[in-house]
Amino acid sequence: MRGHIGLLRQGAKVIPFFPPDLFEADRQALLDLLYDVGTDEEQRFILGRRTAEFEDLLCRTTGAAHVIACSSGTGGLNLAVQALGIGPGDEVIVPAFCCQPVASSVANAGATPVFADVDPHTMVIDPDNVAELITDRTRAVMPAHIFSIMADMPRINKVARAHGIKVIEDAAVAQGAVLDGVPSGRWGDIGVFSLFQVKSFGTVGEGGVVLTDDATTAQAVRMLRNHGQDGVHRFLHHMVGQNNRFDEIIAAFQLHRHDGFAGRLERRARIADYYSERLVPLADRGVLAPPAGRNGRCYYVYALLVEQREELRAWLAEKGVGTHVYYPRPLPAQPAFSAFAPTGRDLPGARHASDHNLAIPIWPHLTDAQVEYVADSICEFFT
Repeated sequence: MRGHIGLLRQGAKVIPFFPPDLFEADRQALLDLLYDVGTDEEQRFILGRRTAEFEDLLCRTTGAAHVIACSSGTGGLNLAVQALGIGPGDEVIVPAFCCQPVASSVANAGATPVFADVDPHTMVIDPDNVAELITDRTRAVMPAHIFSIMADMPRINKVARAHGIKVIEDAAVAQGAVLDGVPSGRWGDIGVFSLFQVKSFGTVGEGGVVLTDDATTAQAVRMLRNHGQDGVHRFLHHMVGQNNRFDEIIAAFQLHRHDGFAGRLERRARIADYYSERLVPLADRGVLAPPAGRNGRCYYVYALLVEQREELRAWLAEKGVGTHVYYPRPLPAQPAFSAFAPTGRDLPGARHASDHNLAIPIWPHLTDAQVEYVADSICEFFT
């Protein structure tokens, strides 16, 4: 990936963290699809034949028996929690360092999110801490894949089976990742993907996917996403459901983009490989790169753990490199979840992750020169 860097404007964000042109190459295709859906004789804009085709495609590519498309990744977690009958009096173990839907999906069902600590390097939920937190009220554990690495699903599943609890796999950031030959989203009783625009298989709006092999769970999720209706008898509500339906335009767009997904994911993986090669040697300078390799790796975000985070971030801003800090507070420290914050129990891994994580650009249409420039700029800070 070595090559001529070229002249980059000092002080300007010439390499943004969130690129403004993720879908520029698909602009005309989107306009054409919008026209096709809008002029279709069916005049079906949600849960139509394109949604069914998209669900069938993901069944084939993931191996899941059932795929249910919904309005967002958050919506998918809401559906998963409700489909399992989790509610008041129940507990669900969730990571303390994560995006808030792992906790809100539980709290909104009237259940209690119980916060487990995370591994101080990988930043994913610690299976040993999960085992320690299980009580007779525990109904499920919700491991989440984070940034660059999948959660330790073999150990999570072993703990869950030993205690007879369900596994809701939050694979929102990990579509396309594979651990020990098993795709993400396929480890739990229920898996959830997010199609939010900056995700690896993001779209031009919102969207989500629920995956399961259990026919009864799948039927419940399908009804719950559409006000508890069964899809055959309109205005016959079998369950108290949600409006969590999938858009036909989004379905058409994702069908269009799917053939290029593997290539985009491989590009992200190669960028991650290069960053690891360049940045792992900085460990003695207080920079901890994600574990290198391909097994169980996600390429949604490449997040470092940096002792001098704010100083490095300011340096990169001067160099024109955008960065991002995820989850600057652990979930129990957020006002929304203060009622669920554990008392007398420390969460050092989560606090360390919040205080030190720094994500750098990894979007797939970065050029080799840009990737090299990002790595060079980080290394230059420490020399």
